[in-house]
Amino acid sequence: MKHLRYRAQVRRDRHLMLFTKSRETAVLPWSMVCRLSTLAFVTGTASCVALPPPLMQSCATGGHAIAVSADGLRASTTFDVLTFNIEGLGWPARGKRAGSLVKINAALKHMMRQGTEPDVIMVQEMFSKAAVNAVQGLGYPNMVSGPSRTQSKNLPVNDKMPGPYRWKKGELGLHLVGSGLSILSRYPIIETHSEPFGKRRCAGLDCLSNKGMLYARMAIPGVPGTINLFNTHLNSQRSSRVPPRRHARAHRLQVEELGYFISAVGDPNIPTILGGDFNMKSSAIRFERFRNVTEPFEIVQEYCIDNPLPCDVRISWDGDEPWMDTQDLQLFESGSAVDVIPVRVEALFDGSERSPRFSDHDGFRVTYKVSWQVGK
Repeated sequence: MKHLRYRAQVRRDRHLMLFTKSRETAVLPWSMVCRLSTLAFVTGTASCVALPPPLMQSCATGGHAIAVSADGLRASTTFDVLTFNIEGLGWPARGKRAGSLVKINAALKHMMRQGTEPDVIMVQEMFSKAAVNAVQGLGYPNMVSGPSRTQSKNLPVNDKMPGPYRWKKGELGLHLVGSGLSILSRYPIIETHSEPFGKRRCAGLDCLSNKGMLYARMAIPGVPGTINLFNTHLNSQRSSRVPPRRHARAHRLQVEELGYFISAVGDPNIPTILGGDFNMKSSAIRFERFRNVTEPFEIVQEYCIDNPLPCDVRISWDGDEPWMDTQDLQLFESGSAVDVIPVRVEALFDGSERSPRFSDHDGFRVTYKVSWQVGK
């Protein structure tokens, strides 16, 4: 399973058939406008609140101009992606988070008024009612969320965590909250899938959330084809409150699931962005296993170190491997007809003078350039 692009096509077709039969799957044609449905969501105290309904439109708000090269052979434009763990935990896991979540909402709305908001936001830890309200109230025309608290697996299960289960540490076999994942976009989202890791593919307190993976296929007007977006939140380390050997094994199982999911719903011919909270900070073992599965993708920080000229780095990096100093990453891969590369990297809500900290994570924002041959 070292290279996602070489997975067996028969396995991929079988997985896609399973997804298209799932009630958690939404697929919309390009011509359909503002189709809504309803999902359920629960807070950290297990009181029911409404999960933001899938909002997928065929129209885009704003966007960036398309440029054509001097020789007229290639066209290009840009879009940017913010991945942000908003620390949207409810009481008793976290207290007094509502105020900061309101500030996140206000800060992003201010950016929208200034015309500087991200084109895409990948959200993690959208658990509490206040977190849902903060994200839902941003005004993006396209938004999808999942997996929900009660969503079951569709992909085949090849392995699971061994017993005895640490029920006092949260390994109860049931979930109090959903995955906390959402993708917001100014551009139309025309297809979405989500998949949980499963009740017995987690460790410690992380098992109280139905963690998993969220996929959205986005269409940028004027750009050939579509862009694939993947968002995830993997098992934590010490915060899981179980021994390292156990939470490391859960992380490995989830990384394998991520590989299966990308193979099942993705396409190596389509430009792809993978983002989220990967919980690999300072863990060489976790990182090595992750790269064995996701190796076709390039890590943004690694690309920008190797290619400093086209990549405008507006973030402080310490050491030669900055991807090991954070939980929050973005990875990318070009398609067969459309190339994608990062051209700017910056932090948001990192505690700087112009961007106060509102979460225990910084926001990680990457601007990508997409380019293609004219007439192809």
